[in-house]
Amino acid sequence: MRSRLLSVSLAACLLAATGPALAGDPGSDASPSGDHGGQERRSDVPRNLDPEHSSGGAKGPIAGEAPLWPRRAPTQTSRVSWQVSPGVTFTRWSQTDARGPITAHLLTIDPRTPGLRIDYASMGSVRRTAPVRDILAVDHAVAGVNGDFYDIGHTGAPLGLGKDRQRGLLHAREDGWNSAFFINRRGRAGIDDLPMQARVVGRPDLEVTNLNSPFVRPGGIGVYTPRWGRTAGYRVTQGQEKAVRAVTVVNGRVRTNKGKLSKDEPIKGLLFIGRGAGAEVLRKLDKGTRIKVRWALENQPQMAISGNHFLVHDGIIRAVDDRQMHPRTAVGVDDDTGEVLLLVIDGRQEDSRGYTMVELANLMVDLGADEAVNLDGGGSSTMVAKNRNGNMSVLNDPSDGFQRWVANAVEVTYSPPS
Repeated sequence: MRSRLLSVSLAACLLAATGPALAGDPGSDASPSGDHGGQERRSDVPRNLDPEHSSGGAKGPIAGEAPLWPRRAPTQTSRVSWQVSPGVTFTRWSQTDARGPITAHLLTIDPRTPGLRIDYASMGSVRRTAPVRDILAVDHAVAGVNGDFYDIGHTGAPLGLGKDRQRGLLHAREDGWNSAFFINRRGRAGIDDLPMQARVVGRPDLEVTNLNSPFVRPGGIGVYTPRWGRTAGYRVTQGQEKAVRAVTVVNGRVRTNKGKLSKDEPIKGLLFIGRGAGAEVLRKLDKGTRIKVRWALENQPQMAISGNHFLVHDGIIRAVDDRQMHPRTAVGVDDDTGEVLLLVIDGRQEDSRGYTMVELANLMVDLGADEAVNLDGGGSSTMVAKNRNGNMSVLNDPSDGFQRWVANAVEVTYSPPS
């Protein structure tokens, strides 16, 4: 398996070197966020945001040419390691290759450890952001990293899906941005596409496309719950003010049906927001109409959190961008041992240049990951865990010089079994 992965890795590097259409062209026009690496803007993100590498949207330095073959092992220095808790080990090392130095931070987690849990973490409402350290403190976690990309500077909401063990499914999409890390019903870690399955009972014409998302898909219908936080007005329709509809459902019945969206108001019951064709369907709902909606993730995992791209999937390296270097955060799974790998690479610093997507995938494979997904990077990349003294600390060096406020995190909690 490992030799197959490495051969595919080489193929990915070759793809990245063949042209800007795949690898990203530093000379091309940037999107408003300026961080799409020359690729066509994705249709499943808000038009004010186009994250390929980080929610912050900064363009990374372009990696220098590296020899494709032979793939030489980097020179490693300054390796340190300690046990964070039973089942969790932290390792930090520095290494230098032809492109320059990097510093890596790794949490190796055995989910089978009694008393250990991996979960989704946030500050409560979907829209609320906070530093990773504060997010982990809510559940008294022993370790964790930043999570999904999010609508930075606008709604603050994550772009993809999130399911918490205790609170259930908090936000999701019918399709798009569903490349996710999860713990399944048997307690096994995995990485796969997790589309949301939603339906309004007895109303097939009401197709729910979004749950507590930063925007409603054009032509679709989004559902917002009290867990979203306060209403965000026309931000959730990407500025569209015509052909939109807002329907409130309280105690299972339609209470209001309006053509204008509210801003900064609490949500009571459910709020349905439609755009285009979705708005036209909602417009026909009379006051008092019974509405019952159900939603779930495919295969109903215990917890889940999404990233933007698979790095390694089905035993094949999927990353092709070997140009832009950024701080990175990734999560991987070793199918043989069941171990979960949380990795942060420092970047935008003299002693750590950051990684390209291909380099990140290669390192995850070298560490033993058979599956891996890219989480939010850039200034968001943060690892927090207990240090050698047992105190929760930021263990990496965030590129902003401080912890960025982010939407969610992957957390590890530990309670000694009785």
